[in-house]
Amino acid sequence: MIRRLGFLLLWAVASLPAAAQRIEITVGGAPDSPELAASVQKVARAALSRSPEAATEDTLLDRVILQLAAGDPGAALGSLERLRRVVKPADPGYAPVYAMTYELAARARLAQAAGGMSFEEALRKTFRDSFGPMDDLQSNHAAWYFGARPDRAKSDLQALLDGAAGKSPLDPGEAVRLAASYGTYVTLRDVLPVALPLLAEDEKRRYDIQEEARIPTRDGERLAAIVVRPRRAPRKTPGILFFTIYTQLGRRDAIEIASHGYVGVAAYPRGKHGGTGRILPYENEVKDTRDVIDWMSKQAWCDGQVGMYGGSYTGFVQWAAAKSGHPALKTIVPYVAAIPGQGLPMENNVFINANYGWAFYVGNGPEDDDKVYFDRNRWFSLMGKWYESGRPYREIDQVDGTPNPLLQRWLAHPSYDGYWQAMVPYADDFKKIGIPVLTVTGYYDDGQISALRYFTEHTRRNPKARHYLLIGPYDHFGAQRQPRPVLNGYAIDPVAKIDTAYITFQWLDHVLRGGPMPEILSDRVNYEVMGANVWRHAPAIEKMHDELRTLYLDDHRLAAKKPAGPGALVQEVDLKDRSTSTNTSYYPAPIVRDSLDPSGGIVFVGEPFQEPVSVDGTLSGELRVRINKKDFDPGVQLYELTPEGKYFCLTYFMGRGSYASDMTRRRLLTPGKIETIPFERTRMVNKQLSPGSRLVVVVNVNKNSFAQVNYGTGKDVSDESIADAGAPLRVEWLGDSFVRIPIRWTAAPRGDGRAGGRP
Repeated sequence: MIRRLGFLLLWAVASLPAAAQRIEITVGGAPDSPELAASVQKVARAALSRSPEAATEDTLLDRVILQLAAGDPGAALGSLERLRRVVKPADPGYAPVYAMTYELAARARLAQAAGGMSFEEALRKTFRDSFGPMDDLQSNHAAWYFGARPDRAKSDLQALLDGAAGKSPLDPGEAVRLAASYGTYVTLRDVLPVALPLLAEDEKRRYDIQEEARIPTRDGERLAAIVVRPRRAPRKTPGILFFTIYTQLGRRDAIEIASHGYVGVAAYPRGKHGGTGRILPYENEVKDTRDVIDWMSKQAWCDGQVGMYGGSYTGFVQWAAAKSGHPALKTIVPYVAAIPGQGLPMENNVFINANYGWAFYVGNGPEDDDKVYFDRNRWFSLMGKWYESGRPYREIDQVDGTPNPLLQRWLAHPSYDGYWQAMVPYADDFKKIGIPVLTVTGYYDDGQISALRYFTEHTRRNPKARHYLLIGPYDHFGAQRQPRPVLNGYAIDPVAKIDTAYITFQWLDHVLRGGPMPEILSDRVNYEVMGANVWRHAPAIEKMHDELRTLYLDDHRLAAKKPAGPGALVQEVDLKDRSTSTNTSYYPAPIVRDSLDPSGGIVFVGEPFQEPVSVDGTLSGELRVRINKKDFDPGVQLYELTPEGKYFCLTYFMGRGSYASDMTRRRLLTPGKIETIPFERTRMVNKQLSPGSRLVVVVNVNKNSFAQVNYGTGKDVSDESIADAGAPLRVEWLGDSFVRIPIRWTAAPRGDGRAGGRP
């Protein structure tokens, strides 16, 4: 999960005083040097003297940091007080403790200046004076601001210093950014080593914390767990389980649970954090979560009810638990939940490289392997080396030079077969899940395809399911706690700035304690419309829109009428040519761009809309193609082309042609024959379109370093190599191919029926 301070650090260097452009000064010294401290102090003072009085949340936070860097802690406290009056967090409990690390730093500096004690002594007293009067919930809110890491802040500062090397004088804007980065780093460097032990002391005062609990499984293993009980809780209370494979997580979450008056249990899979057994992600969670829930339900502190929440892998685990069906499990709140075999490590039967290093991160030992996983250069370099080598995908770990046994285990199952199906509810399993469920995901969550699949399958197979969906303009991390204010270049609407944890505990209180329903959940489907700055609500995905408009891919046009004699547009892709790539933008970054991806593809453009409409729902359709091979991996992207000429990426699809009709069974295509490739396992989007905007669809062939290359021989794609490329892939995209666009009109339909106009 992204810690709140991480957002503060981003804002701290994102919005800086414009008047500082008149500052000219050379910044020198290493991160901890007196020379840099002196230089930064001059920059900060000059910036503050020339900048207008801050009034917004981000500019006030900048001012707090610059005032600390300038050596004026009293002024920093004044700005912080104004900041807390301005800030309106989705969880109002955060306002009084907003940016708590900066408050502690400022108060300790003032106490130190008053004389008689060191900074460390002043900080200890300031911490205890601040946290002592807080209740458990407020202290937990404050504690989230201590989750940042000084080493990473130092690394960010060093990068700015490296960029400034040799420049004299430094560009004014760069100097101020560097000053803000320095202020952030110094605050973390000076505060956290003292405050973190005090925070642990404060937590032990509030909670009974069992750091090394061990939970037995029915087959003789013992799972590691942390159990946190609030000292002021009733004798019996519901237990909330946070089951994670990430050993750096869990403890903080268990404490957060306890701060809401529940007993928090953070549990880990086999082989992790002191537990026994072999580390096999995904494979034992159905039975192991049942054993953990059974153990929790029988503890003296438990009233027999267990709930779960969490994101990504932890979201998957909740569905594994729901599959097991233990009667004590009363609700789950999965965020951006993964489906092994459908989102990662493969999407629509295409193995992708987005998380190649994850197997080492979680599989290299009992604790997270940060050193390996965060070696981004290694993983990006590996993708390029493998792609250029043309070697089979099964040999990608040989290119890396380190065996990847977990990947090889997964590659043995290119179909969505019984291996994957055993890990989560599948088919009629969903009929048996009757507990209330709240799913949270985002339009730009790369795992949304999995989270949405759980929702659609559950509500389709169990129409009476109490399953609610909450979705907005969030990525994989933003949906798990607080969204990024600017996501891949797109500034999200104000109403989209929610707090997932706040809503989660409202939901848990509703289900487990009879509290009110979270206000935002007005219907089964709850979604923010980008550009409209509103939340809308519908009883089903099919009810989100007024029509599911069919548009044909006819001669570069999106046509409302099926062509009488469909022609074809031809695309040729040389699968052995490593100097080019295609379909390289299936994950949109940036979301808004000046032009389309230059890596090829066939573009189809609709007529302009005459009045505001919105695209509300999921993209689907059928590709009618004729190819000269037995298989290929098509891609589809949907954009809004704005009147200003910008391309706003709405949603996208990538999949394997031979698995389009059935993920569990491969059906090869017949060379030279017209084939129909349906697609519907796509991502939801909800976006208000301006008058004059057009829809744009791009169809393409997947050939890049981010995923397997399908050479079309009909062999297992993992075994194909560049030697199998043969003649270039020739795709005839027929004009009776179509997409279905979910359209919501703002007024009564009218018009002439052209693509993009009213029907």
